[in-house]
Amino acid sequence: MEKLIMLGTGHGFVWDLYNTCFLLENADENLLVDTGGGVDIVKRLDEKGYKLTDIHNIFISHCHTDHILGLLWILKRMSVLFSKGYNEPFNIYCNQEVSDTIKKLYSSVFPDVRVKAIDEKINIHTLHDGEKLKIAGEEITFFDVHSKGNQLYGFENILNNGKKLIFLGDETCNPILYERLKDADYVMHEAFCLDEEESIFKAYEKHHSTVKSVCEAMQPLNIKNLILYHTEDTHKNKKELYTKEAKKYFNNNVIVPNDLDEIILN
Repeated sequence: MEKLIMLGTGHGFVWDLYNTCFLLENADENLLVDTGGGVDIVKRLDEKGYKLTDIHNIFISHCHTDHILGLLWILKRMSVLFSKGYNEPFNIYCNQEVSDTIKKLYSSVFPDVRVKAIDEKINIHTLHDGEKLKIAGEEITFFDVHSKGNQLYGFENILNNGKKLIFLGDETCNPILYERLKDADYVMHEAFCLDEEESIFKAYEKHHSTVKSVCEAMQPLNIKNLILYHTEDTHKNKKELYTKEAKKYFNNNVIVPNDLDEIILN
């Protein structure tokens, strides 16, 4: 069984949600995708039954604070384990901009002894557009989403059951990628707010989407399951409201997870 464990589903300025990040888990191993913006990443992993020693592969999509700063809290704790002889693989996959940022961050804020332990034990793999890798037993293709801001990478994953999962980061999908999305089994796309609240949250000026605009764009592509995340957090019944709006414009299955929800990929 393969599943997504949504550790967080919020955008960069949420209060009641955690920033968007998740585990892609299969029977063999797992991949942590983004880390949120704070120490809560460690707590949320623990709440779902994971120790940091269960994490061997991390993908960071881009260097915004709400995606990368949680990594510092993971590295801080891992550096202690490294210095005590922990020697299991610890891989970080990211684009060049993220790679440079990670190294600057931990080198600047950690004491030398921690920096030395991290330098010796972690492997930062700098990705290239279109690069294919075997991670946690699955074939993953990483690609540039042609962001309007910082360099942002997504990925296409052929799951062990043969289904295709595509993660698009946290920016409105560039139409240049539509051909890649056609007939996908699962597509993960941000949805900043409801369409009627765009004037409040200013999604478009931040290169984000409303639920309506996402669904109108995805509807012609024959996507089987559309997963919406990276949302505002003012609605306690977000799942109900976002699903209701989505179903007006998207005919296939819509999934609007809450924090800590699990999505079975079958």
